[in-house]
Amino acid sequence: MTRHEKTLHYFQETKLLPAGFTLVELMIVVIIVGILASVAIPMYHANVRKSMATEGSSLLGAVLSAQRLYYAEYSTYTTDKSVLNVSETGNRYFSDYSVSAAGSSGFTASSTGSAEASGVTVTMTYTNAAGASISYSGL
Repeated sequence: MTRHEKTLHYFQETKLLPAGFTLVELMIVVIIVGILASVAIPMYHANVRKSMATEGSSLLGAVLSAQRLYYAEYSTYTTDKSVLNVSETGNRYFSDYSVSAAGSSGFTASSTGSAEASGVTVTMTYTNAAGASISYSGL
């Protein structure tokens, strides 16, 4: 039996075999977790902002319904928010909207986020021929 085999046999009998992880192995794990976090956190924040923007598109959907009711009665769309009577209460991030252009063929409405959604703008363009299209900026 060689010296190495004797030493190994001694450690096996006395249960003194080294157990656990080395410092290098732990550092590799820490580096891998750091790389994964650096990729995942920005993606998470982008998805949170997108979910906040859905509140703005929901508000503009209510504006669309009110505008279509107004159009059915007057054959034109309006920029007057008081006539539309759209409730903005209960919204956390998008609590106001504006109608910037309106006529007999369509309108454009937009809503800008506040608080955590500041910088996010949701815009709806509606035409009688093409229907509604929603665009997002600041995501």
